Order: sequence, then C-alpha cells, then structure tokens
Amino acid sequence: MQYRKATMADIPAIHGLINDYALQGLMLRRPMLYLYESVRDFVVAIDEPSGELVGVGGLHIMWQDLAEIRSLAVHPKLKGKGVGKGIVEYLVEEGRQMGLKRIFALTYQQGFFEKCGFDVVQKETLPQKVFKECVYCDKFHCCDEIAMIKYLVPPEELNQSGAFEIPLIPIPTWQKG
Repeated sequence: MQYRKATMADIPAIHGLINDYALQGLMLRRPMLYLYESVRDFVVAIDEPSGELVGVGGLHIMWQDLAEIRSLAVHPKLKGKGVGKGIVEYLVEEGRQMGLKRIFALTYQQGFFEKCGFDVVQKETLPQKVFKECVYCDKFHCCDEIAMIKYLVPPEELNQSGAFEIPLIPIPTWQKG
C-alpha cells in the first residue's frame, strides 16, 4: 500500500468513496467543491500494483495546536486490512511535523480509533469544532458521533506553551414566559 498526499486527479474517486458511506449514514457527505477546495488536507491510500485509490482521510487544522481527522474512508473490500490505520498514522505524523499537540476525530468507529491511540472525550472539550462547524450540522441537537482525541504531547504540557484556549460558553436556553 502506498500513502501520499491527494492530488486534483484523485478528487472524483475520493468523492465517490466518501459519499458512498454518507449515503449509508456513516459519515458526512462532502460536495465536490469542498473536496477541491481542501485537497491539501487529504491523504490517499493507493493499492499496489493496481494503482486504485482505496482509502482517504483528511487532517483539518482547527486551532494552533489542534486538528481533526475527518472523512476517513476505506474501500469496503479492504476494511480490516490496515489501510485506515495507515492513513491515520500518516496524518498523525503530519500533525507532529506541523507542531500540533492534539488530534481529534468525531466517529462511529470507537474501537478503531482506540486501536490508533485515541481516547473518548466529551464533545464540549472541543469548542473550536462545536462552534465553528457542528452548529451548522443537521445532527447538531441530536449528534450521536463519539469524540475521540490523541495527545501528541503529554496533556500536562498543553497550556505551558501559552496556547490560547477558547473558553466554553454555555448556550442559553430560552423559556416561554
């Protein structure tokens, strides 16, 4: 298996792979325009020797020390063969090289991400995600995804760098009077 950064030529195959899973309700749909605009976020897995694109995943920067693994998809014929883990390892290493301290994922595949070294956290500990993107999701008020995080530095070192953290702001509940 070869892992590499995605190119523009990969976008139609990426679109098909991601949106096949989206039709099953297993991940969010990604429009073609979004994929072209964010092609630099994506890594692909290429089957050797066929050259077929069989996996994809993106690393989306959310804050100075935080990124999200998103749109992780593997061709069904290769599930359980290490392709997804290879993509996650590639993205985590890319995050390390950029100086990130935390990488998270919102997922239905808790066991997979645990095997990759991620731990379950409350979504509320990720305000950068919740207030930037989740509020626009159709599932915002009934989200059933699991938030998971991998620390690239010991957690006690997170605030020693002077990294600015967005405080949690409670969402008011309005009562009819």
